[in-house]
Amino acid sequence: RYPNTACELLTSDVPQINDKLGGDETLLNILYDFLEHEPPLNPLLASFFSKTIGNLIARKTEQVIAFLRKKDQFISLVLKHIDTSAMMDLLLRLISCVEPATLRQEVLNWLNEAKIIQRLVELIHSSQDEDRQSNASQTLCDIIRLSRDQSTQLQEAPEPDPLLTALESQECVEQLLKNMFDGEQTENCIVNGTQVLLTLLETRRSGVEGLMDSYTQGFERSYTVNSSILYGIEPRLKDFHQLLLSPPKKTAILTTIGVLEEPLGNARLHGSRLIAALLHTNTPSINQELCRLSTMNLLLDLFFKYTWNNFLHFQVELSIAAILSHSVQEGKTTTNDVEGKEEVVNGNAATESLEPPENNPENIMVTHLFQKCCLVQRILDAWEANDKIQAEGGMRRGNMGHLTRIANAVVQNMEKGPMQTQISEFIKELPEDCRGRWESFVEETLTETNRRNTVDLVSTHHLHSSSEDEDIESAFPNELSLQQAFSEYQIQQMTANFVDQFGFNDEEFADQDDNI
Repeated sequence: RYPNTACELLTSDVPQINDKLGGDETLLNILYDFLEHEPPLNPLLASFFSKTIGNLIARKTEQVIAFLRKKDQFISLVLKHIDTSAMMDLLLRLISCVEPATLRQEVLNWLNEAKIIQRLVELIHSSQDEDRQSNASQTLCDIIRLSRDQSTQLQEAPEPDPLLTALESQECVEQLLKNMFDGEQTENCIVNGTQVLLTLLETRRSGVEGLMDSYTQGFERSYTVNSSILYGIEPRLKDFHQLLLSPPKKTAILTTIGVLEEPLGNARLHGSRLIAALLHTNTPSINQELCRLSTMNLLLDLFFKYTWNNFLHFQVELSIAAILSHSVQEGKTTTNDVEGKEEVVNGNAATESLEPPENNPENIMVTHLFQKCCLVQRILDAWEANDKIQAEGGMRRGNMGHLTRIANAVVQNMEKGPMQTQISEFIKELPEDCRGRWESFVEETLTETNRRNTVDLVSTHHLHSSSEDEDIESAFPNELSLQQAFSEYQIQQMTANFVDQFGFNDEEFADQDDNI
């Protein structure tokens, strides 16, 4: 109770309190002494400490920064306690709350000289406990996003951000990958390291991610992926391939459809996310290495093995969509409407490649997908296997929705798109019986599936339903269930910063009390 009250008073933004606390080193030292405690810190007290110091950084910036810079152990103590999330918040306040720009640059240089980035990367290591790794990873991800946002918001040409420069360096990426794959491999370390790499590969972020494009145009920001990141990752693609083959051991888990002896696991899921992100960069040397390793073939194996893991299915779908829409125009990818909205959610989109692809109409990844991975044959075989299971009274496989979207992406890119000619040629070169199966599948099965999917969403009362379904429908009138579904979709897609972006005008609600 008392620490809470003290924190509320000290952060109440009364100028006299800020002036007294910010200008008196004796008082600042009493506050600073909290960092001298041995870990683990009390999380609640740490949050009060972080909030109080954070308020002073924003209000009495010069005095507090000068005080902290005199403390040689400040950065070391913050990192010592990084397993407490409040310390992560404190670091981010130093990076984001300092004004004016010249002073902010001084703080960034100070943090860079203290090698904050390298020290955070060192914490993403199998020898560290999970909370330290997780918070170090989250801090690095937030630093990347904050630094990129700051650089796009500044009107004049900004000085290079030393922290972002350090993070995007090939040396830093290589060290992170070394921590992940050399020595003991743990799922926690691989997941946290991959999250940092995925953030480095982000090329597009918007204020409200995932809503229709027309809503996000004003808020979308685009970034270019630095080639040094891709150079750092490329030699380690073989390690990610090996991770997909043999991840850190996991015990069997009980699911609603039975016991899963060998779960996919978070490490493999993050590996698939990274492959999808890399494919969206359309980098020729990375494409070649993925072809050599036959990583897409392995991802398809996992897609059909783990028929109930929709997180994985979505990443495989994104990977295939990226390959099918790859063009030979200066390494930029274009996207069709099917996966365009999904890509914004995922944070991965087109980027400049390391080098422009050769002006060769043939794309090696497309060739690999149709010839080595036998994409068309696998779609047809999986569809027929599912039909057989359902005909025998079994349950529809959980990957059929994504398989439908993948089939649609093939058809759409065959009809229009940068790889139209090449894809059409591969379809023509299929063995005659397979080509016949594909054509009848597209004309009949896929068309009917698309029609049924559309009907299901728009007019459920046209479909024959069991008595159980009728009870549900009578409880939820059609218009209401549609409205509910749309509301749930919107809520699901909105991110936490929605209110920050749009806000609410208090005056709009000021005169409503009487009505309430």
